[in-house]
Amino acid sequence: MHAFAIRESRVTRQPSPITGRADLAKRKRVLRWQRDPEGMRLRILEAAKQEFSAHGIGGARVDRIAQKAGANKRMLYYHVGNKEDLYLAVLEGAYEKIRAEERELDLEHLAPPEAIERLIDFTWNYFIRNPEFLALLNTENLVKAKNLKRSTKIKSMHSPFVEMIRDVVQRGVASGDFRVAVDPVQLYISIAALSFFYLSNSATLSVVFGRDLLAREARDERLQHMVALVLAALTGKSTALFAKGVKEKPAKPRSPAHHTA
Repeated sequence: MHAFAIRESRVTRQPSPITGRADLAKRKRVLRWQRDPEGMRLRILEAAKQEFSAHGIGGARVDRIAQKAGANKRMLYYHVGNKEDLYLAVLEGAYEKIRAEERELDLEHLAPPEAIERLIDFTWNYFIRNPEFLALLNTENLVKAKNLKRSTKIKSMHSPFVEMIRDVVQRGVASGDFRVAVDPVQLYISIAALSFFYLSNSATLSVVFGRDLLAREARDERLQHMVALVLAALTGKSTALFAKGVKEKPAKPRSPAHHTA
């Protein structure tokens, strides 16, 4: 009996196959984290972006973020920080991404009207491709930019972007394409607003006006309208001149005035 009890005790102390596999998987995650810490950080930020854009900062759960990233809370806190720090890192990353892609537009080598058209096209399609960016902005505006105010990066990453637009506007005035050197910040806010409001309110607007505003044809029509509206404001010309396929007609020479004796 004694020998049997010893054997039975040894058997019960052996880990089950399921527990053994779980431990092995855990060790592999730790090794992967140690080998690729930057990769782990990026996975955490991507998972956090999806979580915050879907649930806001109040409804987001750190446990879900860690699980989606293949991490644990310890890794998350080590790489980024607490929930508020994680949210700010996601917000800064979202701004860094759009500003980086804008720098690739090569606006400085385009004629001013073409540069503005490219910027509008990019902004519109970027918002469509990245709905989580709009969701993050909505969330942060609800708290009056409380988290963004803590950022030490946000102003420095926007200064070059403002100067890029200022250069386009000044070149446009110098070439005679634009009537006035508008404030580049106001110009960009107007461009972003034309896209943002339409997309963020497309559900209610579609019901109110009885049309699918996210249908391909409607999106194309909206983009063309925005381009025409902004270029008309900058050039002082009619929006009709910027419709696709329409060329500006040369002004007819005035007839000489007839004088009577």
